[in-house]
Amino acid sequence: MSLQETVSAERIHIAWFGKRNAGKSSLVNAVTGQDISIVSDVPGTTTDPVRKAMELLPLGPVLMIDTPGIDDEGTLGELRVARTNRILAEADIAVLTVDGTAGLSEQDRELLSIFQKRNVPTALTFTKADLLEKENRSALLKAADGIRAPKPAVLFTSSATGEGIHELKELLGSFAPRLSERRRIVTDLIPQGSTVVLVVPIDESAPKGRLILPQQMVLRELLDDHCRALVCQPEELADTIGSLRNPPSLVITDSQAFGKVNAVLPADITLTSFSILFARYKGNLGTLIEGAEAIDRLKKGDRVLVAEGCTHHRQCGDIGTVKIPGWLKKHTGLDTVIETVSGTDWPDDLSRFALVIHCGGCMLPEREMKRRIEAATEAGIPVVNYGVAIAHMHGILQRSLSVFSV
Repeated sequence: MSLQETVSAERIHIAWFGKRNAGKSSLVNAVTGQDISIVSDVPGTTTDPVRKAMELLPLGPVLMIDTPGIDDEGTLGELRVARTNRILAEADIAVLTVDGTAGLSEQDRELLSIFQKRNVPTALTFTKADLLEKENRSALLKAADGIRAPKPAVLFTSSATGEGIHELKELLGSFAPRLSERRRIVTDLIPQGSTVVLVVPIDESAPKGRLILPQQMVLRELLDDHCRALVCQPEELADTIGSLRNPPSLVITDSQAFGKVNAVLPADITLTSFSILFARYKGNLGTLIEGAEAIDRLKKGDRVLVAEGCTHHRQCGDIGTVKIPGWLKKHTGLDTVIETVSGTDWPDDLSRFALVIHCGGCMLPEREMKRRIEAATEAGIPVVNYGVAIAHMHGILQRSLSVFSV
């Protein structure tokens, strides 16, 4: 994918935090060289997270997120603070802006503590440096030195004079080695130059005129790593396999077609799904495999959360609201209570659920997907993703995992 084509979920998320009127928005605009955020002397001007996809060298494609003040007040303020806390879950890099004329507050220190616990690379910048005398700076540095390890990098910046802006860009770029290592979805699992067949159903639930993101990403990775990719629909799979001189190294199917594909694919050909590959790429495959076993332990009346990272128009054969509940009932013979969430919605309290079934997370940042898995695990709630759950309910989970043991 080019820099412009890189989807938000695959970009490095740089989130800017701080109290109202600490200079976040001005600093974001200064670093990006664009008027991304509205700037005003009125506290609380930024009322919702502002997102801007762009390129920042040497990090490459990034998503800048300017958040509302963490000290916002009132009912609306509480909602804004809650949204800011959600951004914390997806931030790959955190920039804490502190008004240099006011100094570190307890709220600032709490944010730094959260960044440290989540192991997020952090820049602490004291803004309005043009208003600070030498002794003020010394006092601020002394206060910052008292922050427990790991300590954030500390800078003085001024959006008015440009002081520290270049240094801040360089600092953000220095985080690149920790963040830019290429992760592979599938090509590290197969021999170089492999032939791979991708089974892509084109039905009422398929997006018009395009492939879904996991299919695009897998296809592009195969091409980038000089593998041969053949794409067909489920009903064309037998003829496609028969036309090959040698069997493919791997067949990857949309999870919804697992049953059809498994029925026609010779047993000696390795099979998996896009969603199962994403269970490793975006989540924790071992945890999600363990979660599949909980499907067999469900009891009548248990509540199941079906979660999707994207929002889309529901079709009559929608996988999250129609197909998975149907397969679940057929497999267990039980009437379970299904709740669904999508996009950024995620319950703060998971205790009422017996199981979480999550999509592959292609539209979520890796950090956010892993946070959701960890939240379920910490609450003692089994979690499984679509692909793993569907393979389990079709009795082919072990076959679909064989690619990871080759």
